[in-house]
Amino acid sequence: MKLKPRHLPINRHGLVLGCFALLVTGALAMTQALTENRISLNETAQREKVLAQVLPDQWADHPLDQHKTELYDEKTGLTRTCYITKVNGSATAVIITATATDGYSGDINMLVGILRDGSITGVRVTKHSETPGLGDAIEVLRSEWIKSFDGKTLSSPIESGWTVRKNNGAFDQFTGATITPRAVVNEVKNTLQFFNSVKTELFSL
Repeated sequence: MKLKPRHLPINRHGLVLGCFALLVTGALAMTQALTENRISLNETAQREKVLAQVLPDQWADHPLDQHKTELYDEKTGLTRTCYITKVNGSATAVIITATATDGYSGDINMLVGILRDGSITGVRVTKHSETPGLGDAIEVLRSEWIKSFDGKTLSSPIESGWTVRKNNGAFDQFTGATITPRAVVNEVKNTLQFFNSVKTELFSL
């Protein structure tokens, strides 16, 4: 006698598929959660690394991203994140986010460290799309150019000096690339002006 193949009832077949779908969905959700957590940790570590490059250790006795606030910049129309640093409870400096919107290939995101007296402790580019081999010289790993802002204030150089040498300014441009460094210089100047307009509010927080 030839036996007929056995078939699962339709409801049992659906139950098996449903359980399989739940297992797959759970595995995907777990993978996504683990991935997002890893990405978040990597972003935090990268942010702390860049913050430390912008402001030397002696100007803070706590994690640099501990005291954070956001303020609106009326001149640029952007909201800036400000990391206020302290020593023994007294505010010493601030690290301010900056975005040059007139880069050659789009926005150039930066961090600018500024002491209470208005002098720059450091500037670092955190994200950009500038041309490799030309505009990417704004990266500290590509050249020392970004360090030319160290110690500068709004009055040193004078206001007309806050541009590239091609425009009779105090800052070098790159060979074959002027738009990128000009955009960075202008935004660092804007950030110093923003700092002057809000420093009383910042250091009273």
